[in-house]
Amino acid sequence: MTPSYIYYIIVDMKKLQNLGEFEQVMLLAIIRLKDAGAYGVSIRNEISTRTKRSPTPGAVYTTLERLEGKGFVKSSVGEATAERGGRAKRYYRVTAAGLAAVRRAHRDYRSLLQGLDILGESYV
Repeated sequence: MTPSYIYYIIVDMKKLQNLGEFEQVMLLAIIRLKDAGAYGVSIRNEISTRTKRSPTPGAVYTTLERLEGKGFVKSSVGEATAERGGRAKRYYRVTAAGLAAVRRAHRDYRSLLQGLDILGESYV
């Protein structure tokens, strides 16, 4: 009798995490602020300037925590400053996974728009 072998292929496929609309806005704001330093207030100001929205500080910080939990952003603590009462700012940067998620969301969005005529604008 010949031994029978069963082979198992184990694949660790992490489910691709989709971005919510505000998460996309946050990631894009952080990318834009890269050289100026992306921290809570500057991110909020960038979103307000670019989108004419006024996100609450709670929405910004909750979303930053969620994005960090997903591995889409990393944070680091800067130097303490006198104007902040000796407190340090927490700076954020987008990770490679975050960039990939933004690219994927943008690609999907363009694909959905393709061939539509919305309010007189055609998307090819």
